[in-house]
Amino acid sequence: MKFFTTEGPVNCQDHYCLPPLERFDLDEILNLIALKKYFLMHAPRQTGKTSSLLALMDYLNREGTYRALYANIEGAQAAREDIEMGTAEVIHSIAFSARDFLGDHEALILAEKIVAQVPATSVIKEFLNQWCRRSSIPSVLILDEADALIGDTLISLLRQLRSGYTNRPTLFPQSVILCGVRDIKDYRIHSSRENTVITGGSAFNIKAESLRLGDFIAREVNTLLHEHTQETGQVFADDACRSIWNYTQGQPWLVNALAYEVCFRMKEGRDRTRPITSAMVVQAKEQLIERRVTHLDQLADKLMEPRVRRVVEPMLAGLSLESMNPDDIQYVVDLGLCRMKSTGLIEIANPIYREVLPRTLAFVPQASLPQISPTWLKLDGGLDTQTLLMSFLLFWRQHGEPLLRSAPYHEIAPHLVLMAFMHRVVNGGGTIDREYAIGSGRMDLCIRYGEVTLAIELKVWRDGEPDPLSEGLEQIDGYLGGLSMDTGWLVIFDRRSDQPRIHERTFTEFALTTTGKAITVIRA
Repeated sequence: MKFFTTEGPVNCQDHYCLPPLERFDLDEILNLIALKKYFLMHAPRQTGKTSSLLALMDYLNREGTYRALYANIEGAQAAREDIEMGTAEVIHSIAFSARDFLGDHEALILAEKIVAQVPATSVIKEFLNQWCRRSSIPSVLILDEADALIGDTLISLLRQLRSGYTNRPTLFPQSVILCGVRDIKDYRIHSSRENTVITGGSAFNIKAESLRLGDFIAREVNTLLHEHTQETGQVFADDACRSIWNYTQGQPWLVNALAYEVCFRMKEGRDRTRPITSAMVVQAKEQLIERRVTHLDQLADKLMEPRVRRVVEPMLAGLSLESMNPDDIQYVVDLGLCRMKSTGLIEIANPIYREVLPRTLAFVPQASLPQISPTWLKLDGGLDTQTLLMSFLLFWRQHGEPLLRSAPYHEIAPHLVLMAFMHRVVNGGGTIDREYAIGSGRMDLCIRYGEVTLAIELKVWRDGEPDPLSEGLEQIDGYLGGLSMDTGWLVIFDRRSDQPRIHERTFTEFALTTTGKAITVIRA
């Protein structure tokens, strides 16, 4: 039985899959190899990179023009900056792969001999020299997870490849493909003991190209989903296909995870006589996020990196990125956290990530919340928004200040605390949708609980800025118009430095937008 997989390389005999070689421009790669080029391929984690590289190795070996070998050298990361240990691990990784993929058992003997006799600063070059010498056809070496190496170990690998470059193709690989998450200009050539650069310039200036493996396009997502229909007879309704595309924007792991969740984990989805609907996809999406599945958990971990925070924090706050370091922006794009639109603007990569990022950041404040009685629920279980308002004001006056200190991102600390409170409100019975855009200066929340929908816009009043009330009223007017609603909340967090304590300055007032929409303004 085939299924959607999210663990490791795709095996098309066991898993629904797209032809791996169609994920990139094969003609371009073959041309680079024919020209004896050394180049990079990079892509975010769990996008099908390894599956495509293994397929490339198999294709080249079947063609017979080259002897191709794939090796994952991530194990050398454990050596940190121990060059002797790290370079030995790189060689053994190549030798083990030669044994497993090419049946070359002598490669291990050669590896042991070279490691014992040659200095670490030359050991990779010498091993590849002798390994290539034994082949009657040129070799192509594919090294995966190259950017996992650290400091001197990474520098040694790159410089030894550069040193042997002139000996290709008989005494060194005709082509070397380095693979990882990031482009080589972002390889971490830093000391692991001190956060200082330990090499100037490029340690690998022989790179000809840097290719990026992209996400699925909408047609490919539909093709993948159709494989399930062919296998089981269970169809995806058109709105379900659109929902999977809209939520994932083609991120391969998310597409497979969402489809697996709805088809193989959810009880109603396992009934092959029932079509997969958009409502089922929405439920599956929520379950993935709530369980903090591995990929999303790893993604959340990246949020604590300073380079990621410098981009994501102002994005969530709706601030401008005009003064942002371009390398930081490229870094989050390479990680797959963000993407560049055709207009040149940057945005969070897909709606699931847009949901995961603020929800993850609100986790600590949420865990720090005091016990709150759900007084906002009516006797019939419905949501009473007026009582909810009173409950939030009481909560904010009593607990706002200490909880603000628990939020990991200072610029959006009030947003995170409010979201933490709202998660308690909707827990198990509703959802929170979030919208934020660069330069808008706001974040929008849509709380859905049963038959009740509550639209909330969040603004921040900072030092040296005018009261954002007028701008906020105009913005929430447009937000409510998109939701076909006439009422909502505008929350203005006053972060100016000369203000009294939170419990003294928190109050509400009533306002009308220019189109007559009734707004409860919360000054907090």
